[in-house]
Amino acid sequence: MNEIPQEEWLFEIKPKSSVFTLQLDEVWRYRDLLFLFVKRNVVTLYKQTILGPLWYLIQPLFTTLTFTLIFNKVAGISTGSVPPFLFNMAGVITWNYFTACLTDTSDTFKANASLFGKVYFPRLIMPLATVITNLIKLGIQCLLFLGFYLYFYWQGMSNTFSIYTLFFPFLVLIMGVLGLALGMIISSMVTKYRDLTFLVGFGVQLLMYLSAVMYPIALIEEKMPQLAYWVQYNPLAYIIETARFLLLQEGTVSPLGLLYTVAVTLILFLFGLVLFNRTERSFIDTV
Repeated sequence: MNEIPQEEWLFEIKPKSSVFTLQLDEVWRYRDLLFLFVKRNVVTLYKQTILGPLWYLIQPLFTTLTFTLIFNKVAGISTGSVPPFLFNMAGVITWNYFTACLTDTSDTFKANASLFGKVYFPRLIMPLATVITNLIKLGIQCLLFLGFYLYFYWQGMSNTFSIYTLFFPFLVLIMGVLGLALGMIISSMVTKYRDLTFLVGFGVQLLMYLSAVMYPIALIEEKMPQLAYWVQYNPLAYIIETARFLLLQEGTVSPLGLLYTVAVTLILFLFGLVLFNRTERSFIDTV
């Protein structure tokens, strides 16, 4: 009697064995879908707008100009040997990358519920596509920063790039992971607590003022030492301050602050991953 040959399956869908799994093998298998989502995000973001991709440049440009007029010209905040406009732009483009990763991933389950309910693919692809998309936006804004940097350098600015500038991609990685972690946590909680959707925008605005985006950390420690701990315990403040040092050689780098930032980022990422994987299994019933 002939034996029936056993079929070999290309893909097997089964429950996860651990909530800590990253599904990196599946993400790699679906890498074409990942880059398709990245392309979709880039193309559709400013589709049917007059200025299109120029909005990538307009937003940081006008934000930087506003900060320079209010905080440097009116409030008189000193930026040392660095032109105030360049000082603020370094903080703005760094902050923009983090906030874009956070806000764009904080609505993952709710925004993609209809797609998730129809077809299977690793859900982690969606927030990863958002982080990569915002990385492209950051690259464009860095070119804008480079243009103004060269202009001020020709005008006699003494600050120049150094070997430390090569560590900026490492800082970008920390920002991306931190934004991804917080985004996964919020997106998982939004499926049950819709009020968080309204709190994210307000919270991000408040967090910006506690992250030393438009002033050096040393200033808040000198002027308002009783409130400085709000900034000192904020990992984003160390990221912004370090970014300005790497790009402009202005300010200081706190090794302990960076270690604290990396530790907080890893803890939040692991917690966010567990929560995201658990929510993925049952979110369709509550979203």
